Amino acid sequence: MAVSNRHLLQIEGMHPPQISSLLDLAESYVLLNRSGKTQRDLLRGRTLINLFFEDSTRTRTSFELAGKRLGADVINMSVSTSSVNKGETLLDTAATLNAMMCDLLVVRHSQSGAPNLLAQKVDAAVINAGDGTHEHPTQALLDALTIRRRRGRLEGLKIAICGDVLHSRVARSNIHLLSAMGSRVRVVGPPTLIPAECERLGVEVFHDMAQGLRDCDVVMALRLQRERMTGGQVPSAREYFRFYGLDFEKLSHAKPDALVMHPGPMNRGVEIDSAVADDPVRSVIKEQVEMGVAVRMAVLDVLARANRRNV
Repeated sequence: MAVSNRHLLQIEGMHPPQISSLLDLAESYVLLNRSGKTQRDLLRGRTLINLFFEDSTRTRTSFELAGKRLGADVINMSVSTSSVNKGETLLDTAATLNAMMCDLLVVRHSQSGAPNLLAQKVDAAVINAGDGTHEHPTQALLDALTIRRRRGRLEGLKIAICGDVLHSRVARSNIHLLSAMGSRVRVVGPPTLIPAECERLGVEVFHDMAQGLRDCDVVMALRLQRERMTGGQVPSAREYFRFYGLDFEKLSHAKPDALVMHPGPMNRGVEIDSAVADDPVRSVIKEQVEMGVAVRMAVLDVLARANRRNV
């Protein structure tokens, strides 16, 4: 269920030409944003609703800014003060949103599959902004754009995704996207935080950071998601950092010019050392945030064009 099917619900199933086309369009929006210009006529008269059942700063703000730069009327629905908190079901919410006749619906939900369900019940184009431990497609797209701009390609690169892979929708979307685009993907983490299906997805699995990072072009650290964990999956934060926290000693096993990435928010001193996160040469974490706006503009652009019947 990719862009060509009216919605963006997941990366799995998208073909390389689709991905490349989105990244190319996002590239044009990077240049547009840096020039200080906008395309406020593209979504003029369209309504974009950000429906976030989970807290978010980067993603929600990024979609809001992307929508406004394209001229959309943007509404942020606070679930904590909405009828959902009073017992309204997801399907009731879908019926309400449909009656509002919105054009684009950005959904983040703690349950995997929630955006997919909404996409079946509303007329709007639905964009998955993260559902449970399933996927976070626009994060993978912005990560790919960041890498491609710095390295000129995705094909043939060795990319290590490190840490809490088990609970990470970001990791899943990145595995699907990077593998489709010809990257050699590795996951690195303790056995308790590596999902069993990783090897089936064609990625290499490592439990030692030195081995997993050896000769890698890109090292992506993941947030340790304690809120999704059951007891005993990880030791103390200090012990976790000792074995799996990304510091310069562990990074030395990657290529000398390896890029450092993190989807945010960061737990400094847990999954990444501040000196690495803030390194002006190796770290592209701030650049990822900038690419997020451009990618989300591209996604809104494509979906708006695919849903012209809503005009």
